[in-house]
Amino acid sequence: MAFHEVLFPVDIALNSEGGPMRRTDIVALVSGHEERNSPWAGSRRRFNAGYGVKSIDDIEDVIAFFEARHGALYGFRFRDPFDFKSCRVAASPDAGDQLIASGDGEATSFQLVKRYDSGGASYVRPIKKPVAGSTIVAVDGVLQAAGDDYSVDEASGVVSIAEPPAPGVAITAGYIFDTPVRFETDELRINLAAFKAGDIPSIPLIEVLA
Repeated sequence: MAFHEVLFPVDIALNSEGGPMRRTDIVALVSGHEERNSPWAGSRRRFNAGYGVKSIDDIEDVIAFFEARHGALYGFRFRDPFDFKSCRVAASPDAGDQLIASGDGEATSFQLVKRYDSGGASYVRPIKKPVAGSTIVAVDGVLQAAGDDYSVDEASGVVSIAEPPAPGVAITAGYIFDTPVRFETDELRINLAAFKAGDIPSIPLIEVLA
């Protein structure tokens, strides 16, 4: 996947509009009942960064960013204003926030994940773009030392632990993360007169899955 490890302007991103989307195929039966099925294993996020554009300088920054990414060709990091921490947005990440795996006595590499629980059901989302230096890890509740006890690949979200955790031992983590996205179109259509009149430009972004 063609990807630039660069962050979309945060001040614009944090005022954007968007969130997760799913795909559900619904078939209405003659009886009036429905059959529902989802061809997607997980969710995908879509945003309109135009809501975060507040000045001409912001427009110039977006144009420069768009050109440097060659339109929709290269993906990039985006700070989802509603979901960018292992904990609630108003809280600070803690090493016990998310259970990422249980030890088996052999494995030393573990994918960061985030769990969404509600009403007895849950969804586990792989986290591929943790923010550099933000990940804290605990093994069996004991805080680990970054660099000595573990390392994190910020491009893939894989945590590598120096010593294999014992069977059944909980490996937990806290972190800040970005969402990998790309421009959804190969053109930006911004009308300066309309913008000055209060019209919001459309800057559609869509999550890239890997």
